[in-house]
Amino acid sequence: MDGRVGEAIALMRENLHRELSLSEIAQSVNLSSWRLCHLFKAETGTSPTHYLKWLRMQRAKELLETTFLSVKEIRDKVGVRDESHFVRDFKAFYGSSPMQYRISFLGARLEDNSAGEPVESVNE
Repeated sequence: MDGRVGEAIALMRENLHRELSLSEIAQSVNLSSWRLCHLFKAETGTSPTHYLKWLRMQRAKELLETTFLSVKEIRDKVGVRDESHFVRDFKAFYGSSPMQYRISFLGARLEDNSAGEPVESVNE
């Protein structure tokens, strides 16, 4: 992989919590926005903005599965300011809203654990 694309991905991963423009990413690796888009697409098969959105939704999914943070708190942690965009993007990637995803994920975990093992309480 082109080192500049790798650096751009690392920058995205480190800055999921904040606004990050294409020009800022391109500048950080000494490329024009156009050239970064061209290289990025050649290396990853997608645009930098779509890749960043995917990283954010991947992190949101992880937080929904592993924490009791509210959807609003998760949305803020992954750098999405608009609730409707967050829900729409999450649905596009995972087929359900963040809250529906969490409910089905927790339900599946309870079913998997129906072998008689105690389930950890939220209050513990």
